[in-house]
Amino acid sequence: MLVSEVNKALDQASNDGQWMHKLMIELFPICRGLSGPGNEKTLSILEETIPLSIVKVPSGTKIFSWTVPDEWHAKSAKITDSSGKIYANFSDNNLHLVNGSHPVEKILTKEELLKKIYSLPSQPDLIPYVTSYYHSHWGFCMTDSEKKKLPDEKYNVKIETEHIKGNLIYGEKLLPGKNNKEIVISTYICHPSMANDNLSGIVVAAALYKTLSSLTDLEYSYRFLFLPETIGSLCWLSKNESILDNINAGIVLSCIGDDGDFTYKRSRRNNTLIDRISASFMGENDTVSDFFPTSGSDERQYCSPGYNLPFGLLSRTYPGEWPYYHTSGDTPDKILPETLGESLEKVVKIILGYELNSMIFERSEPKGEPMLSKYNLYHQQNLRRNTEIDPDKAFRDRMMWLLNLADGTNNLIDIAEKSSEDIIEIAKIGEQLVKAGLLKLKVVKN
Repeated sequence: MLVSEVNKALDQASNDGQWMHKLMIELFPICRGLSGPGNEKTLSILEETIPLSIVKVPSGTKIFSWTVPDEWHAKSAKITDSSGKIYANFSDNNLHLVNGSHPVEKILTKEELLKKIYSLPSQPDLIPYVTSYYHSHWGFCMTDSEKKKLPDEKYNVKIETEHIKGNLIYGEKLLPGKNNKEIVISTYICHPSMANDNLSGIVVAAALYKTLSSLTDLEYSYRFLFLPETIGSLCWLSKNESILDNINAGIVLSCIGDDGDFTYKRSRRNNTLIDRISASFMGENDTVSDFFPTSGSDERQYCSPGYNLPFGLLSRTYPGEWPYYHTSGDTPDKILPETLGESLEKVVKIILGYELNSMIFERSEPKGEPMLSKYNLYHQQNLRRNTEIDPDKAFRDRMMWLLNLADGTNNLIDIAEKSSEDIIEIAKIGEQLVKAGLLKLKVVKN
């Protein structure tokens, strides 16, 4: 990859925050689940940006120890009292209905009804997100404040939903590069109206596709996956075992829209190339953790023992730790275009770092430091370094590290880790030194 392509990608990423936020607002009202019309509508909107292949897995299909569920079609749901007053209405907020609820119509006492209402006493003004995907159940969700105000009388409960034999669907797009070694970008499409948990990953992945598809010199191929969480990634794995050897790396995007510091969870292998490169782009306040299977997203499936693929998880505030996680508080107004832009830029840098890491630099003359002043790359008059501010110090530091470590054996992540410098900036300097005749370049596959 040429440095001109790097600059082009970063420039585009920095300008896409508003576009991502607008897409998030468009997708927000849709009631998604593991399968059903909400997922179809979501993928249809994404197809305006990404020419997706839509894959269908029939209901009832056995996937390891799982079974693909029936499609869930939600039409309406509400609780009313004897006067007709409505206390929870699916049409007002789709989180009011337990996702996956079966149909019901009955009259209940307050005591009976309360057993079917979920709330969050610790966050009394928020509606929780509750699911029952694989077991027959019905229920409502309310703010705890409203739940406590329910008068002592009888209530009419009516839920109009259908579970029908159909298909679990997911969207997939392969963006080919120079070779068939792949980097996978995976995110999930199964949550209803929540902006950070669900939609942030979708819009950042869509913008990343826009950015990468505009480049002409990609070393690797990129596979984009938009699937229902857990069952969707397991379906994809079971259907694609023949190509898994081509996967060099993967990144799962989850909860990447808020304004928290970044979090990167390494793959189960712990120190793969994508782990090292991702970690190298984490800032001073960001967090890099080892793999753990107790929470997270689809990295748990890609890294499961039978596969153990090199997939990491990239988030801002880690899933489950954001205060509005899985509640009605997770709305687009809490996600800024600027933070989405920052997240896209972070992912783009990781991808560019992986691309550039195929570059190996080697000194044209290996012995001793070259006389850099001959090339206008160093002081021609040697001022004491503590007498004035030196605006070129960062450039020269990177250059000296590169010239010292460019022995034909170190790739860019080796140099970045030893020097605590940025892979992209090292590559830019390397290209200048090649033009100056001080370095030679060879390209190898990671």
